[in-house]
Amino acid sequence: MDARDDEFSAYVVERRAHLYRTAYLLCGDPHRAEDITQLALAKLYGAWSRAVRMDSVDAYARRIVVNAHLDEVRRPWQRRERPSAEPAEGRVAAAAGLSAEDSDALWTALRGLAPGQRRVVVLRHYWGLSVDETAADLGISPGTVKSQTSEALARLRGALARVDQSTGDQR
Repeated sequence: MDARDDEFSAYVVERRAHLYRTAYLLCGDPHRAEDITQLALAKLYGAWSRAVRMDSVDAYARRIVVNAHLDEVRRPWQRRERPSAEPAEGRVAAAAGLSAEDSDALWTALRGLAPGQRRVVVLRHYWGLSVDETAADLGISPGTVKSQTSEALARLRGALARVDQSTGDQR
């Protein structure tokens, strides 16, 4: 292996799980998330020399994951495919320290978001990006990021409040 392969391998070892979680949060299906992650890593390997010259390899990789997810969503057969069982969302939620009930409520609320809102929430709140960084990654204006974030968080709050009211939880 040459130095390029060593650098890329080290990056994959360090960041693959984070890229997978991003893909999973975007699509909600562990199998599709694995496919998206593998596709993104293959593309990243092909562009490795360009990626390392940029300010942040993570930003480059994150953009590839988001674009790979968008490509998956745009495929006509993807709109017809439906998993036969619920995805194993508990793995990500368990890592975040959520109870099974909270995990179910959170995933139900996230699935209720429009795809664009979900992407904005993942980049802003999972990756911790600024409005400008999120806009650059998604190729949209900062104003769109702000409005989609606001609408998404309002929808999440409303959905989770309805769950709390129906179960009688006081949080």
